[in-house]
Amino acid sequence: MTVLQIREALRAAIDEEMARDDRVFVMGEEVGHYDGAYKVTEGLLAKYGEQRVVDTPIAEAGFAGVGIGAAMAGLRPIVEFMTFNFSAVAFDQILNNAAKLRQLSNGQFTLPIVFRGPNAAAHMLSSTHSQAFESFYCGFPGVKVISVATPYDAKGLLKSAIRDDNPVLFFESEVMYSVKGEVPDEEYLIPIGKADIKRPGEGITVITWGQGVPVALAAAELAARDGLDCEVIDLRTLRPLDDEAVLASVRKTNRAVLVYHGWPYGGTGAEVSDRIQRLAFDHLDAPIERVCYDDVNMPYAENLEQLVIPSPERALEVIRKVAYYRI
Repeated sequence: MTVLQIREALRAAIDEEMARDDRVFVMGEEVGHYDGAYKVTEGLLAKYGEQRVVDTPIAEAGFAGVGIGAAMAGLRPIVEFMTFNFSAVAFDQILNNAAKLRQLSNGQFTLPIVFRGPNAAAHMLSSTHSQAFESFYCGFPGVKVISVATPYDAKGLLKSAIRDDNPVLFFESEVMYSVKGEVPDEEYLIPIGKADIKRPGEGITVITWGQGVPVALAAAELAARDGLDCEVIDLRTLRPLDDEAVLASVRKTNRAVLVYHGWPYGGTGAEVSDRIQRLAFDHLDAPIERVCYDDVNMPYAENLEQLVIPSPERALEVIRKVAYYRI
């Protein structure tokens, strides 16, 4: 095992897949000569050259379209958005081309393309650079959506995403690129569509993903001081969703809390809540509760930003509420 940062684990995944398959290439703003805005692609230009590590203009719709065309022609592009906030100008390419061309062509084309980059709030980047996009993309058939929170998951899932014949939206976090963790030295893949129990428990199911994972784990540690035993499930893949892992935990604990970066209205948190109440209603001993952004655009001021985003203390309050609920 080797201890890597998330950025290093992502780089290792890209490097290994580029070495394994010469159809794999990387493109995006500053991925080459600058070694990546967050250094995920550091050293890859020197190793693979400009035909496989392609610096693009600041034109997300343009290079997303080029990537989709390359995937249709048999290549396996990895398209980096410097931030998923910039994917907004590429919506038409992603949603009307990448997500639909396999179906529209009756399977004559596959779309093996990965769109990856940081998502959700970072630190004092204000409203236009702090948006959580995974719920938006989860709302459309034809794509797979992944959100990672550990180096182990980042490497294993990115390798699986690169090998997948469908478009994959791969969400990372700017503030978590330096998070460290153990990664196997030997090659491994993590199946897309499988959640992971980050902390076993018997009392309350805490469901989370992405930047919500460290918040949920910290809240679970605080709850343990009160004698509350939380099971923390990292969904990892948001589309397709691992219903069975979630439902098995809820049927055991009879209580559920969701902790995530994103807004309360609609979205993935609401979808998971809906599935639990439809498929495990008779097992619930308390309402499902959510800890997420307040329903406002993200403020710039640091003190106000901290009030909007989830914290372990806010999550603990909700965990206590659900734990002590009585019908």
